[in-house]
Parts: sequence; C-alpha cells; structure tokens
Amino acid sequence: MADMRTPLNRVRGLGSTKSGTSHFWAVRVTSAALFPLSLFVIGLVVSLAGSSFTEVRATLGQPLVWVPVMLFILISLEHMRLGMQEVVSDYIHSELLKVTLMMLNSFFVVLVGGICVFSLLKIAFGG
Repeated sequence: MADMRTPLNRVRGLGSTKSGTSHFWAVRVTSAALFPLSLFVIGLVVSLAGSSFTEVRATLGQPLVWVPVMLFILISLEHMRLGMQEVVSDYIHSELLKVTLMMLNSFFVVLVGGICVFSLLKIAFGG
C-alpha cells in the first residue's frame, strides 16, 4: 500500500490525523499527573475506612482534600476519554459508528464529570 503522506509530513512524523504526537503526550501527562493523585486518593480512602458519614463529609469539606480529589476525578475522566478515543479509532472501521462512539464517549465524560464535580462541591460547601 502506498504511503499517502507528503514528504514534509514524513519528515515531521505526522500521521494522517496530524495529532498523534499531541494525543500521545496528553495520555502520558495525564498518566503522570494521576500517579501522585491516585496515591493520595487511595491513602484517603484507606484512612477513612470505618469512619462515620459525618467524619467523611468533614474530611472532604477541607480544601486540601477536596481539591486533589477533584483533580483526580477530572484528570481520570480525561485520561479515560483519551484512552477510549484511541481504542475506537484503532478498532472501529465504520466512519459513522466511529463518530457516534466518539461523541458518546465525550458525552459520557461530561455527564460523569458534571455529576462528580457537583457532588463534591455540594459536600465541600455543606449543601
């Protein structure tokens, strides 16, 4: 099969979508950010095991707790969106199905993110 890229794109290493490198780095950066945030959230969950609802709510109401938890949620959702985008683009060959799944992927992330942000802010500000 003939290579459809121009000589300039071959030199730059750009693929057909011209966004492979930025997608690659976005996945790596979100992954790197998730490592310390995951350790924080795991430590938080372990430390709150067996606590009462009031204690958990008071802990999550502290800015030094809810801000990293919020970052963990948002960055996790973006990392998931990027990963699912890669799976869909690699394994789905029908363009209509591909576009539909990409849209559903984005809608799902926005829906889950909105619910999580709303819930965490409601807990944090005592609503």
